[in-house]
Amino acid sequence: MHSALLLFLQSQPDAAEVQKMVMAMMALVPIFIVVGLAIVMIPCWFICKKAGFSPWLSLLNVVPLGNLILLYVLAFAEWKVAPVPQYWPTQPPYPPTIPPQV
Repeated sequence: MHSALLLFLQSQPDAAEVQKMVMAMMALVPIFIVVGLAIVMIPCWFICKKAGFSPWLSLLNVVPLGNLILLYVLAFAEWKVAPVPQYWPTQPPYPPTIPPQV
């Protein structure tokens, strides 16, 4: 921690310290990429499944501009989901009437 603070106070940083810091950051970058892909792919997986498409389409997010392709597929394709049936053709009376008790 102190070496990182001292690095900013120096006029010429030590090359070995800079190399160690860059290597530490390079070790964290793949973790951030995997977490970012999971954050995007999991909702796309469920959206594709609910729309009636193969959930494997969410893997398009791995390809550059694949999320844009997936968005166009979902926007312009015919969704294979059956419409929700209407149980009430008309709205029931409100408040409900209580039958008289005998």
